[in-house]
Amino acid sequence: MHSWDRTLTLAGIRDRQLRDDYTRQRVLVSAYRRHAYVAVRLLLPPALVPHVIAATAFMHRTDTLLDEGGPHAGAAYAAWEKEVRDGLATGQSGDPVLRPLLHTVSRHPRLRGHVQEFLAGAPMDRDFTGFADEAEYGRYVDAYSLPAFMLIACLLLDPDAGADATRELCRAYIDGSQRLDFVNDLAEDLRDGRLTLTQEALERHGVSREDLENGRESAAVRALFTDLLGRARRDLLASRRLPALAPAAHRAFIRAVITLEVLTADAAMAKGTGLLRGSARPSVPAALRVLVREYVRRGR
Repeated sequence: MHSWDRTLTLAGIRDRQLRDDYTRQRVLVSAYRRHAYVAVRLLLPPALVPHVIAATAFMHRTDTLLDEGGPHAGAAYAAWEKEVRDGLATGQSGDPVLRPLLHTVSRHPRLRGHVQEFLAGAPMDRDFTGFADEAEYGRYVDAYSLPAFMLIACLLLDPDAGADATRELCRAYIDGSQRLDFVNDLAEDLRDGRLTLTQEALERHGVSREDLENGRESAAVRALFTDLLGRARRDLLASRRLPALAPAAHRAFIRAVITLEVLTADAAMAKGTGLLRGSARPSVPAALRVLVREYVRRGR
């Protein structure tokens, strides 16, 4: 693995301010997405690494603003959206998160449309009040989760891959990943006043919001989690053809990301109703085995 300075040079990032901007985003991303950051550094070509990190940091900044409460939250997000759109129009920004993103857009022009689509779907997350049924959940995935995923996927996948196949497999992956997150992060979301499971699913299993908020580890709650996690796992497994749509140098990373999500689903399934107290994660040895296996496979 190259040093970070060497990685920036191989990515063609020579401007001192831009190098500092990308470095700040690297520190941020490595702090909150450690497994993903290690996978990026180990398994992607160095010329692509800073660009994936810049897109990830932008997505995280936007998502954080959308989740903020308080009387000024709406105005803060509106100001951010305007700054992003102005930056896309002019190619310039004084913001240290946007500067590297705009440079990455200049190097990977396909990203521009995905940034715009992501911003267009952001109100779906900002105005979230819950899902009545699977159809509402699906609209959320299509409007917000999938465009968010495409910020990264468009950097990884072959631009000549068929649009229908690309969307189908990306949709399968993000549907599984989003559903997994909603179950796995349920305790944290409930503390923030958000219930991200559909009312339809709760009623089907005879579970109430109060059951979840009060941490009632009943057979009905276990059945609810098993149902949703099983569906998430099936969707993740269905996305395993996604690496075939990417250049050979990117396939090890995509395989690792999908495998780590499946391991997370398995860990959540094993934790069961304990998810009412906190999220599940794969063991460190299991995650490292995935990364080492794909690193060796990439080398071959």
